[in-house]
Amino acid sequence: MMTVFDVLKMVTINHMPVDVQQIVMTDTDGKPNSVLTDLLNDVLGKVRIFIDLQEMTGVSQLVNELKMFTPLPTDVLDEYTKILEQPVSSINFAPRKQQIELVYDEYTY
Repeated sequence: MMTVFDVLKMVTINHMPVDVQQIVMTDTDGKPNSVLTDLLNDVLGKVRIFIDLQEMTGVSQLVNELKMFTPLPTDVLDEYTKILEQPVSSINFAPRKQQIELVYDEYTY
């Protein structure tokens, strides 16, 4: 099963990385999860500043790079690891909302 990390590396719009504000985590019923979305936005914000995502081969490498370049505490990095390793059951493109919904099944993780 694909993870959030896999999707972030693969999905582009006009050959550019997806804008942080366009990605929303939703459950299988389409209900947005603001906690997971905010966490993902936080991760992506840090990644855009400090790291080239396309050069990363895995979540552990990305988190280690963040550990080197930021003063983030271990518990925050652990949460980043969890969201990046979250399995994604499907991707829904919602052009009217200008969003990409990463659909997760809360029972698979």
